[in-house]
Amino acid sequence: MMKNVYTVGQVNSYIKNMFQQDFMMSRIYVKGEVSNCKYHTSGHIYFTLKDASGALPAVLFAGNRKGLGFTMKNGDNVIVLGSISVYERDGKYQLYAREILPDGEGLLYQRFQQLKKELEEMGMFAPEYKQPIPKYIRRLGIVTAPTGAAIRDIQNISGRRNPYVQAILYPALVQGDGAAQSIVNGIYALERLGVDVIIVGRGGGSMEDLWAFNEEIVARAIFECSVPIISAVGHETDTTIADYVADLRAPTPSAAAELAVYDIRELEGALLSFQLELNRAFNGKLERAEEQIRQYEGRLRLLSPQNQLNEKRQVVADLEDKLRIRMEQQLVQKKHALELLAERLEALSPVKKLSQGYAFVADKEGRGVSDASRLQVGDGLDIHMLNGKVSVEVTGIEQEVV
Repeated sequence: MMKNVYTVGQVNSYIKNMFQQDFMMSRIYVKGEVSNCKYHTSGHIYFTLKDASGALPAVLFAGNRKGLGFTMKNGDNVIVLGSISVYERDGKYQLYAREILPDGEGLLYQRFQQLKKELEEMGMFAPEYKQPIPKYIRRLGIVTAPTGAAIRDIQNISGRRNPYVQAILYPALVQGDGAAQSIVNGIYALERLGVDVIIVGRGGGSMEDLWAFNEEIVARAIFECSVPIISAVGHETDTTIADYVADLRAPTPSAAAELAVYDIRELEGALLSFQLELNRAFNGKLERAEEQIRQYEGRLRLLSPQNQLNEKRQVVADLEDKLRIRMEQQLVQKKHALELLAERLEALSPVKKLSQGYAFVADKEGRGVSDASRLQVGDGLDIHMLNGKVSVEVTGIEQEVV
């Protein structure tokens, strides 16, 4: 009787579990030549790695396509980072790729990842240490090769955006022996000159070409520099340690120039817009101030001593007119009353009586005498007539009963 009989699925599952428990199989670099490369409509890439001694099926799933920085094709020599496991349905093991690099960059890539991890742990990539890039600069420092597309692009774009910005080039080695130290010397030299911003970069290339910008001494020089630094290494898909440490990363040297140098035409346009807005605001405020001044002038004229004096003079003149009219009315009334009194007085006037033949009799003291009973024989009297006075003596008295 047979014992320990397993199904095919159980065997495949067991083998798969063995691969998963093997630490080396979970993260392994494999190099070889690409063959049978097929880009599936789902986004997955199926291929085979082969060398003179054998072949290994492999797959790069669509979710890991960011780990492929180039278009892979048959015949390419590559290094694949991934894990080896069993596809249980077919009972075949294969390489599940996560990253694929052209052969020759594998060791450099490992060094790159190791240094990146160390510097990141030291905090050299932390955003709180990033310096802001000034919006308006006067002097731009450039660390790059004196010849090549990078410096031409930076000069052209900088000159076009703002011809008043002074560009100072430190001609550095950007590739090969001594390149890293040359870049560091350039950063220190421009920092001492007191430029406002430094662009550190070069054109694109392979990882070996760009390796100077992955050196630790360059990273430390960028991190310790007191002047804000923009990295502009390679093309958009190239990323170096310098990019992580720099205060700002530009995808290309041309983009770095645009980030560093403010477009003076935009500034002129903004200033013109501000000027127009300021003029509108100023004119509006001036008009409001003038209207307020006119109101104040009107109020001041009303409250001014001269205006007050004129107003009081007018009041006095009006009162004078009223007084004159009242006085004239009073005079007319008094004159009329006087005429009436005059007529009455004239009717009672002694002179008029005298002119009518009457006389006024007075004693020697000048008192009028109208009662005969008050006289005695021998009293002296003065008889006043119209044209004179006659002195007489009482010789006799006859009284009449009234």
